[in-house]
Amino acid sequence: MTPPTPPKASPKSAATSTGRRLGWLRWIFRAFLWIGGLGLAGGLALLLVIGVALAMAYPNLPDVSDLADYRPKLPLRVYSSEGALLGEFGDERRNLTPINEIPTVVKDAVLAIEDTRFFQHGGVDYKGMLRAVLANLGRVKSQGASTITMQVARNVYLSSEKTFTRKIYEILLTFKLEHLLTKDQILEIYMNQIYLGNRAYGFAAASEAYFGKPLKSVSIAEAAMLAGLPKAPSAYNPISNPKRARARQLYIIERMQENGFITAQEAAAAKVEEIKIRSGQDNTRVHAEYVAEMVRQLIFSQYGNEAYTRGLNVYTTLNAANQDAAYAALRRGIMDYERRQQYRGPEQFVDLPKAPEEVEDAIDEALASHPDNGDVMAAVVLEATARKIVAARANGDTLEITGDGLKPAQSGLSDKAAPNIKIRRGAVIRVVKTPKNTWEITQLPEVEGALVALDPRTGAIKALVGGFDFDKNKFNHAAQAWRQPGSSFKPFIYSAALEKGFTPATVVNDAPLFFDGGVTGGQPWEPKNYDGKYDGPMTMRTGLAKSKNMVSIRILQAVGPKTAQEWVSRFGFDAEKHPAYLTMALGAGSVTPLQMASGFSVFANGGYRVNPWLIARVTDHKGRVISENPPPAVSDLPRAIDARNAFIMDNLLQEVTRTGTAARAQATLKRPDLHGKTGTTNDSVDAWFAGYQPTLAAVTWIGYDKPRNLGSRETGGGLSLPVWINFMERALKGVPVMETTVPPGVVNVGGEWFYEEYARNAGVTNLGLENRGTASSPVAPQAPPPTEERNRILDLFRN
Repeated sequence: MTPPTPPKASPKSAATSTGRRLGWLRWIFRAFLWIGGLGLAGGLALLLVIGVALAMAYPNLPDVSDLADYRPKLPLRVYSSEGALLGEFGDERRNLTPINEIPTVVKDAVLAIEDTRFFQHGGVDYKGMLRAVLANLGRVKSQGASTITMQVARNVYLSSEKTFTRKIYEILLTFKLEHLLTKDQILEIYMNQIYLGNRAYGFAAASEAYFGKPLKSVSIAEAAMLAGLPKAPSAYNPISNPKRARARQLYIIERMQENGFITAQEAAAAKVEEIKIRSGQDNTRVHAEYVAEMVRQLIFSQYGNEAYTRGLNVYTTLNAANQDAAYAALRRGIMDYERRQQYRGPEQFVDLPKAPEEVEDAIDEALASHPDNGDVMAAVVLEATARKIVAARANGDTLEITGDGLKPAQSGLSDKAAPNIKIRRGAVIRVVKTPKNTWEITQLPEVEGALVALDPRTGAIKALVGGFDFDKNKFNHAAQAWRQPGSSFKPFIYSAALEKGFTPATVVNDAPLFFDGGVTGGQPWEPKNYDGKYDGPMTMRTGLAKSKNMVSIRILQAVGPKTAQEWVSRFGFDAEKHPAYLTMALGAGSVTPLQMASGFSVFANGGYRVNPWLIARVTDHKGRVISENPPPAVSDLPRAIDARNAFIMDNLLQEVTRTGTAARAQATLKRPDLHGKTGTTNDSVDAWFAGYQPTLAAVTWIGYDKPRNLGSRETGGGLSLPVWINFMERALKGVPVMETTVPPGVVNVGGEWFYEEYARNAGVTNLGLENRGTASSPVAPQAPPPTEERNRILDLFRN
């Protein structure tokens, strides 16, 4: 449309001029109408397109009705019998917390920073959107336009891609959620669903992850720090980015005050409150990694992958205090042994730059691949002489090692030290704090160990440590390591002998034995006592207390290896792992520490066989019991041996801890109700102590994964018994001394216990006294063992 050309001005007529102006205005008006019509048509078309798009998109929205019964992925959690957390398994750490159990201060902190008008808007905060637009123009402080409801829609159902289509779906889902759910329901989902870093989903899990405390206990300052995480969990992580987390925390405290959630005085106090952040190395938790893994395998075998998402809570029979005692005792015993070993050298050598500002980064990089192992910490040497080492830790601390703290690594400080063990600048070493609060150089041990404790009355596992450190070696030595038990197996042979007429007073000749090739079917065999000494005739009681090998061999000869093999299976041992040869007398078969604890429980409980068990009950995330395993009644347990047998063996094993190879036990713990047996195998490859008090049976083992000599002076009594004593000292604290009841059919004659029918010299009175120095037996010699067994038994025998 072309506007009319105005004629040249002429003064002839005012009316003519007015008409021209009116014509111009009419043209402008028509132009506006034309443009307005086009705009309206375009708007209507756009609304029509959007309406069609929404109409097409709405049916494709996911069904949100299931959020009315919100069930997120919840991890499998393992607890002690008292409820102490032992471990959790699953991709997402989450503690589902109802909205009424979430502290007001936490909700206020979240609303202050994420969605102040949450309870006023209908899902989309138009005022918030306007503020966001103005913020982008630099007119006001930056504000988020995404409401909590929109975040729930995005986090639960949508991807994180930023597209127009996804935004349409987000808005539609927001309206749908607001229509279906109450505000409290939406806020509850948000508080439990949102990812907050450190594998923590939801604020309850985050409180545990960052502060090591339940959500109900957080302060205003802590709530503000947690509320800063949703925007960027890694950027505002208080563990890895404390400065940025602190800055955002202060801003949120100000927002809480601005919105009237807290007073000025509360805000001021919160800003100066010192928050204790939980470090990555948590030394306060119960160390039960091997137990948690055992439970995980058992639950997974039953529930499959659902085990990691259903929120199952597994309560074990484990006692947290006993577990702590077992963990500390085993690590202490292994580290004490490690101090006696030759220094193997630093773990790595790094080139430290000369510039001081670059040294810290180099140390951090070096120690990243050498994390602390509990109290065995890593450090980088800054300077080293024969009299002093200066080293830096990952936290920036500098420490000095002098005097006795250098002794474990003297060979690495010598001028003649080989390059691979020489301690010098840039060496990555291990250090520990001593009881005197000084530093000592050490090394990560190569030796392994295990400690397992049962309630002998039920078989419930009360403590189990499967190795020095689970992260270092996940093989569970307590349950999976098949090792020779050495002399700790002798009590089961003595038990068999009691049923053949032997008594504690039976005299057995502790004299050398020699089996020529005609008996062995090959090379001659001359077993020896551990100390190489022979004390002649002694009672069976003394023979067990002193762990005399010749006495045990003569007893097994008399009983018969085949009979003994059948007998030991009563205690839960696998008969095929204990070949029916004389080597069984000295523990040449194969057992696990858990089997040994179960076997010694038979002596402790009066003769009943127990099966070790671990899981007491399983509940869902709401605490409803899914399955429960009450402890078995004694009357339901199968009898393994007669009560008389158990009583006399109990008395013999008490003698071992009173005057025998384990006399240190009663002397240290000052209580007579301790029983047990030491064991050391050929060439000191395995060191054992198996023992019990009537309420607790415990077994300790120390050895190398690839069997090798522990040291010529290392024995079960010197290596494993101290671990057992340290554990029992804590585990039996406050437990009264117990006396064993004498069962019917047992009599005491002259201070010794007998089966009634074998009292007054009616049983076997002596053995091996007719032909001293030779293998004497009331039964025929056994058949020669096969070649591989002959090779195994030669020079096999140790205490």
